[in-house]
Amino acid sequence: MINKASGFTLIEVLVAVVILAIGLLGLAGLQTATLRNNQSAYMRSQATQLAYDITDRIRANPLGNYNNQAGTNSDCLANVCTPTQMAGYDLTQWNSHLASLPSGAGVVCLDNTPLDGTSATPACDGSGTTFAVKIWWTDDIGDANQDGVTTQRFVMSFQP
Repeated sequence: MINKASGFTLIEVLVAVVILAIGLLGLAGLQTATLRNNQSAYMRSQATQLAYDITDRIRANPLGNYNNQAGTNSDCLANVCTPTQMAGYDLTQWNSHLASLPSGAGVVCLDNTPLDGTSATPACDGSGTTFAVKIWWTDDIGDANQDGVTTQRFVMSFQP
């Protein structure tokens, strides 16, 4: 008599389940990395939009002093403002929008070497006619510093 075996053995089923589990773990890891990269790309897009916002404001108010100035709270929408007051108002608005980035900080200044500096020391030399818009924020993508924090930077130079 010939004994016919039919169906799967328990070992074959176990191997198939292990392979499926490894594949599903790989997909979960891929999804996590995708979400993290999408968030990082979104923050970079926000920084780019904020840089374009302040450059448009500077071009609309060429007589205002935007060079390394702190914002003021003058209400230029309800009152008539001088170009300098309008520049202060623009910088106040811009700085409030920087808060949409995690630990967002930025500076607008005249700078011949725009790719230097940090959020604590922007390293603006104040010379020339080229403005630099420097924006920093924290992100979990990239190389972390000694504190475990990754700081991203977006820099844009322009002449009004």
